Amino acid sequence: MDITFKDVSYIYQKNTPFAHKALDRISFHIPSGSFVAIIGHTGSGKSTLIQHLNGLITPSEGEVLIGDVRITNREKPKDMKTLRSQVGVVFQYPEHQLFEETIEKDIAFGPQNFGISEEETNERIKEVLPMVGLSEALLGRSPFDLSGGQMRRVAIAGVLAVKPRVLVLDEPTAGLDPRGQQEIMDMFYQLHQKEQLTTVLVTHSMEDAMKYADHILILNKGKIYMEGRPEDVFTEVEALNKVQLDTPEIIQFMNKFSKRFNMKIPFQRQTPKQLAKQMYHLFKGDERT
Repeated sequence: MDITFKDVSYIYQKNTPFAHKALDRISFHIPSGSFVAIIGHTGSGKSTLIQHLNGLITPSEGEVLIGDVRITNREKPKDMKTLRSQVGVVFQYPEHQLFEETIEKDIAFGPQNFGISEEETNERIKEVLPMVGLSEALLGRSPFDLSGGQMRRVAIAGVLAVKPRVLVLDEPTAGLDPRGQQEIMDMFYQLHQKEQLTTVLVTHSMEDAMKYADHILILNKGKIYMEGRPEDVFTEVEALNKVQLDTPEIIQFMNKFSKRFNMKIPFQRQTPKQLAKQMYHLFKGDERT
């Protein structure tokens, strides 16, 4: 599903002395099937932006288009339930939303809430379990008997069982160790590709944004500060530093290498292994990449 924001502003506590403009005339377009990372410090407007995607809030000004669904402050979708079945949101610490007595019931809650039959729901449960790396043998157990990482996978399975076309990930690796973070992000990326989802990732990790996203949106004080391909955005070191954002570690290393040896290597989203090969050939003098 395509996502389009047209001159969207959002004001908290509008028409009061405490009014605060969290989004200020934001416009952008996300083509269907894209993987977009949204980056910005606390207060930049990231959370407010993604709440528009499934109609949790509506714009104070402007319009939001999710596929064929149009949302303005004067026009809300008649069938908000359908929109929310198409936009799945994985919030920070999604395991905190678990509440049923068994894993099977927890995963089934979403589909059944959207009117999916019991038979179809059971099929979907079997389908999503391998996607999140869980065994059917766990279905009868309480989710609260699992490890933190497994609980998170159960919560994610509940979102996926609804079969959304847009997947919104709000800091989905928060609280996980480095290995768990990589496993969860790799899982999301595989799902993105396999299901041809439109994926929106809110993250503080420049490394994750660089590795998985094909487009970057950087927010600052409610406005779009920068946007573009990772290889274009992350090489703008001075512009990023102006809003207290660092570049990914691999780019910091490449910049130091360039200054130290007076050898320029273009950033093309190389892996560390690919970069090492490029450096090796530069030192040999053949300049192969």
